[in-house]
Amino acid sequence: LHPPCSQIAVRACFLGFAFGCGLLLSTSRSAWCYFGWYMCSLSLFHYSEYLVTAVNNPRSLSLDSFLLNHSFEYNLAALSSWVEFTLEKLLFPELKQITWLSTVGLLMVIFGDCLRKAAMLTAGSNFNHIVQNEKSDTHTLVTNGVYGWFRHPSYVGWFYWSIGTQVLLCNPICVVGYALASWRFFRERIEEEEITLIHFFGEEYLEYKRKVPSGLPFIKGVKVEL
Repeated sequence: LHPPCSQIAVRACFLGFAFGCGLLLSTSRSAWCYFGWYMCSLSLFHYSEYLVTAVNNPRSLSLDSFLLNHSFEYNLAALSSWVEFTLEKLLFPELKQITWLSTVGLLMVIFGDCLRKAAMLTAGSNFNHIVQNEKSDTHTLVTNGVYGWFRHPSYVGWFYWSIGTQVLLCNPICVVGYALASWRFFRERIEEEEITLIHFFGEEYLEYKRKVPSGLPFIKGVKVEL
């Protein structure tokens, strides 16, 4: 069943409002300009997650497709970044005025989000926010496009997007924290997903795994005993 239109509208309006506030902050001559970039990036990421899912795989569409309630840890990480930015702006204002570093962060965010959305569009109906335990009749192994570069391009994109948001904000503590937490999450997620993919596609996936890297540093995926 598709989610009620009213609930979709509330979330979409909230994200649109956040994006508008971000645009206003972006015109500021202070460090809050970079927080405006961050707000625009964050709201666009979550809105586009729902939009691309609606286009690609409407059968799996739900309110969770916005990823606004991804997990308690995800929400805590976001809150931590806001607190760090605010405190450091008050205590060390010069730390939040490194324009070139915030620009690098913004480029990381754009690259990461574009890579993730390219992966979702390339995978089409094969993409799902939830790891599937049962193979459907239409489920195929996607190896073309960005999947020819990395086995898990959507995770690679999300990984660099998340770290980029903290580089953009010049949050040194959260840069390290996000990198470690994201790496651990995706390592576990990739291993879980690859067990399923090997079960679904057998030797076809194993051959693909041998030829194409995961895309994430020091993550090789599930080990296969020969």
